[in-house]
Amino acid sequence: MSLFQSLKRRLPDLRYDSEFWRRTMRAGVVHGPEAFIRLSPPLFGWGFALAMPAVRERVAANLRIAGRKGSALEIAAVFSNYALSLTEAFAVGAGRSERISACIRGDTNFQEARAMKRGVIVATAHTSGWYAAGPILGSVYDDEVLLVMQDERDPRAQRVQQQSRDAMGLRVVHVGTDPLAAMPLLAHLKKGGIVALQADRAPNGVRNIEVTLGGAPFHVPEGPLTLAALSGAPLVVVLARRCSFLQYEVEVGPAITVARRPSRQDMEAAAKALSSAIESFVRRHPTDWFHFER
Repeated sequence: MSLFQSLKRRLPDLRYDSEFWRRTMRAGVVHGPEAFIRLSPPLFGWGFALAMPAVRERVAANLRIAGRKGSALEIAAVFSNYALSLTEAFAVGAGRSERISACIRGDTNFQEARAMKRGVIVATAHTSGWYAAGPILGSVYDDEVLLVMQDERDPRAQRVQQQSRDAMGLRVVHVGTDPLAAMPLLAHLKKGGIVALQADRAPNGVRNIEVTLGGAPFHVPEGPLTLAALSGAPLVVVLARRCSFLQYEVEVGPAITVARRPSRQDMEAAAKALSSAIESFVRRHPTDWFHFER
């Protein structure tokens, strides 16, 4: 092993989703004053942006898809909102007095979906408040929320994040490439619960449907749509934007239903409806979308 390789192995992983940054932010939240929690996250976010040009370019491309120029200020705002959202999720799960609150737009859509008595599938995305999606939904609805997530790139970072979710009492299940094979999701929906899944990213090995978003190719994972077909549960798109410290606004879209034995055309139509809902949101709130990976 060369000297360079040896030194590289000793240096911490400084990517935005690494264990190093998660532990650093968690330590600051647990032990730091409120001023630190409120004011320091943008500095971390801007540091991520400066250190990762490839991710910065993806953010700029996303902003252009959302109808913006992708300027340096807009890119900085995306990274700032990401760091603020992540820090606030840690704050809620750190045993401090902070609590997240949210106002709901489109609550009638959720109530209509709930009235079908088949459970509700929440398709969300990597927007502000995603790391605290459970507390946000739980602050408004009494239904039990089961958060289904893909395994993260860094297992150690995932364990750090899970500590906060455990402290918040969230039921979170990390899955591999096939969440339906790994989780009793159908049973949870049958009991009238909520199953929340991410719908703006299709990792390698995950079946997906190609549609468009802002005129660019976009891949919707088939998992949420297949679950809707198997369970008969309605699917609603739920996306959040950050308004101020620990304050979020959540938008609930109209229910999307999938036939119990859907044709390929049925699945494509549902995928287009889902991507259209995400596009509408990110065009109005482009700096709250953290689609850092393809």
